[in-house]
Amino acid sequence: MIDDVATDSSASSENTRAPSNRRARRVRMTGKERREQLLDIGRTLFADKGFEGTSVEEIAARAGVSKPVVYEHFGGKEGLYAVVVDREMRQLLEMVNTALTAGHPRELLEQAAFALLDYIETYTDGFRILVRDSPVAQSTGTFASLISDIATQVEDILGLEFKARGFDPKLAPLYAQALVGMVALTGQWWVNARKPKKAEVAAHLVNLAWHGLENLESKPRLIGHRKN
Repeated sequence: MIDDVATDSSASSENTRAPSNRRARRVRMTGKERREQLLDIGRTLFADKGFEGTSVEEIAARAGVSKPVVYEHFGGKEGLYAVVVDREMRQLLEMVNTALTAGHPRELLEQAAFALLDYIETYTDGFRILVRDSPVAQSTGTFASLISDIATQVEDILGLEFKARGFDPKLAPLYAQALVGMVALTGQWWVNARKPKKAEVAAHLVNLAWHGLENLESKPRLIGHRKN
């Protein structure tokens, strides 16, 4: 009987020490590592639930930390969201800017279409966040403002092409917005559909854009009854 009691006591003591040992073996994150972890978790939750549907409590719980840790790094949910959106916007702009290297206008259209579709394919969560409306959009930028930034890159290219063809280069910003907007809205549809394949989507986008530009009228006219 004495041996049984000793064994039970030993086992109980060992069980008591186990959690402490596990805590001791847990590797503590650096401030930078914790910040990156919170950004990754926030990015996933914002993409899945949106800004309003995500709480600081859930972010902290996923990270295995207390709420004050989230506040310490980002000042709250709004701060975390702003950093996530800023990163995604810079990533997409960088991919578009890097892609626009070809000399021929049609190939540039292909590269721009692929850049956006590549981003959607690789950074799906980020794209879902960018196209969502948010009450803090004024401080972080919106998808519309991002598209406008991308259109500015295309605008310079179109301006040169318009001038070479004898068209009014002042209209380049309008056409740049139309072209980039077409690709962006198609991307919003494709992020869920994922059919047809990416290269085929790009080909169809360029087909519509290029053949429309190729047969562009220098002075477009309306054929319906409305003239203003």
